[in-house]
Amino acid sequence: MTQNLLSRSALLSPAALLVASCGSAYGGDSTVEAQSTSAAAPMEMAEAEAVGPFAVRDMGTFDKPWAAAFAPGTSTLFITEKPGTMKFVDTATGRLGTVTGMPEVDFGGQGGLGDIAFLPSESSDNLDSRTIYLSWAEAGDNDTRGAVVGRGTLVCAEADACTVAGLDVIWRQAPKVTGRGHYSHRIAFSPDESHMFVASGDRQKLDPAQDNSNTLGTIVRLNLDGTPAAGNPIGEQIWSYGHRNILGLAFDAEGRLWDLEHGPAGGDELNLVEAGKNYGWPLVSEGDRYSGKEIPDNDTRPDLEAPKIGWTPVIAPGDFLFYSGDAFADWQGDAIIAGLKPKSLIRVEMNGTAPVEAARYDMGKRLREVVQGPNGAIYVLEDGDDGRLRQLMPL
Repeated sequence: MTQNLLSRSALLSPAALLVASCGSAYGGDSTVEAQSTSAAAPMEMAEAEAVGPFAVRDMGTFDKPWAAAFAPGTSTLFITEKPGTMKFVDTATGRLGTVTGMPEVDFGGQGGLGDIAFLPSESSDNLDSRTIYLSWAEAGDNDTRGAVVGRGTLVCAEADACTVAGLDVIWRQAPKVTGRGHYSHRIAFSPDESHMFVASGDRQKLDPAQDNSNTLGTIVRLNLDGTPAAGNPIGEQIWSYGHRNILGLAFDAEGRLWDLEHGPAGGDELNLVEAGKNYGWPLVSEGDRYSGKEIPDNDTRPDLEAPKIGWTPVIAPGDFLFYSGDAFADWQGDAIIAGLKPKSLIRVEMNGTAPVEAARYDMGKRLREVVQGPNGAIYVLEDGDDGRLRQLMPL
């Protein structure tokens, strides 16, 4: 239950603060003009309130936010919005800004502007310019669509306005298919930054996840320029296969890659991702088809990789992270999951490769994204229209 400590009337949404047009329309289906705050008018910071074990401060609202990432070395959080827009918040000052140069996205269903990623090696306390990676849903011929990853340069020449210059598509999910579901398109860099891993969902087509002539239902391993990495175990690109809809992809402190994926009616999964392994979809699952048709359980196929932990009923994960900060020192190494269905933040103790759910913290709203801030704070983004950015610190 949420208890207000002080009035929240001071909280203003970014829409109320973005007052000066930059004169350039966002791409995609959005018709909103790119705008920016006045350099003299940062967002008035909301007072904290108690939510479970957290002191929570709201830091603005966003239009169907999907992903977020701090520019390494800074307190500035960049947030993608599914209709095709991006904004940023300086979490130290509350200053808001907008980003132009967005791609044209196919917005609808689960599609639109997706993930955002920066290279840790380009850490700098000055935004100026740095490499940025984005993923989104791209339209094709004959009512088809597919996920893509693009790379460009984020240029921040003003305090409250940035642009993405030279954004080029460097990878495409193949083939493009009909429908607007299960793009996945999460991005993770290997700890040594030699490779980029991209989650490629099964696009709700099921069987292609077992067909290695395509990249649906796979995790691909690429060079940082999007070309296939040398030494992949399956074909040119594929690192692992038999996946459904991966909404989280991250390396733990020991350099192990994990994914978090949606099951069907039951059977959400946290998987340790290893080279060349088959994770079973749609041959096995701890869930069933939405029609009620049963799917064989994982233990019927010991030759396929079973999840390290599963959830039935589902948690419908939005994303996750491995916590490494000092603010919640007892949680170091734990997986922190944004839950859509239980409207909770879910904490999993990893115990090496034998994870166990440790706690759920009711946040009252569906959570789409969770990121760790440079000061160890946890930031969550609520799903849907007017999704709040919320900063979590210990009480």
